[in-house]
Amino acid sequence: MPTISRFYGIVIQMYWDERHGPHFHALYAEYRAQISILNGEILRGTLPPRASRFAREWLEQHRAELLENWNRARTGQELIQIEGLE
Repeated sequence: MPTISRFYGIVIQMYWDERHGPHFHALYAEYRAQISILNGEILRGTLPPRASRFAREWLEQHRAELLENWNRARTGQELIQIEGLE
């Protein structure tokens, strides 16, 4: 699964999967979560509260880029890297 961003120990990955709608995967230590790009809801898995806050803050800052990557993944194009949270 392609990694598109890293920040504060959180790894963000994405691949296209029509079953769950636009989402990304956030990995932090032994935790894994699928997060909706549309509303920030955790669709599957779990993250510690601090990592979850950071992932959602990053999502708010980069929603347009994430949706662009979602469309790129859907059409088999290479994903773009997205700047991490600062």
